[in-house]
Amino acid sequence: MRRELRLFFLALQFLTRLPVPRGGVQAEFDAQSLNQAARYFALVGALVGVAGATLALLALRLWPPTVAATLALALTVWLTAAFHEDGLADTFDALLGAAPREKAFSIMKDSRIGSYGAAVLVLALLLRVLLLAELLRVQPLLAAWALVLAHAAGRAAAVVLMAGLPYAGDEAHAKAKPLARAVRPSDAAWALSTALAVLALGALPPAAGWPQVPLAPLALAWCASLLLLIFVVRAWLQRRLSGFTGDTLGACEQLGEITSLLVFVALFVRADLS
Repeated sequence: MRRELRLFFLALQFLTRLPVPRGGVQAEFDAQSLNQAARYFALVGALVGVAGATLALLALRLWPPTVAATLALALTVWLTAAFHEDGLADTFDALLGAAPREKAFSIMKDSRIGSYGAAVLVLALLLRVLLLAELLRVQPLLAAWALVLAHAAGRAAAVVLMAGLPYAGDEAHAKAKPLARAVRPSDAAWALSTALAVLALGALPPAAGWPQVPLAPLALAWCASLLLLIFVVRAWLQRRLSGFTGDTLGACEQLGEITSLLVFVALFVRADLS
């Protein structure tokens, strides 16, 4: 139990700026521990989503849904130090054009952001705000649940990607900036199970405003969309890089968040409008 708790705190420290108990993790990250801690990435994502959802519900008492959604997004970006957003921008800077493999790696290492990365980052942030705002307008608790699930799903998708592809980045760079690189299928299944557990909250009996949703169609659409995303991203990275890098995992996480929110809006906002 103590070991698992340490792995959870390691994942929390790696993915967020949240403090961990003194002595909860080692002073330095090591590859083996990070590989094992990946099983808790989705759980850390769910906690980030809970923080964002809580702020969204509180802000909705004072401001319109768009403002509440923007504040919630700002909090999650701050909690993660824009870790995944940075990966999204770097990935699309490197891979959206026709740069060869080695040039793509050089672009991802560059701290500057290019036009591809800037455009995709802005569009991704805008889309996440608009999707969450639409859900807040229809049913605030539904939106809160969707946000928690989106953050768990994004991290789970990245962990599944790690289990299905080899690490393709520069070894020296990986040692300077540690990364989980050899995730076991069992740990990927653990991360995915965490996201499924959040999805299963839809089975709770309606009470205190908790939304009553058709869980079976939602689960089918969500699972199919997330698996399709993982398949497409995996094929793209296999073709362009022959594996994954830390930046591409961040991009996968962001796309996973957006995919989950898109599913909720498609199923519930469209139905509400009709």
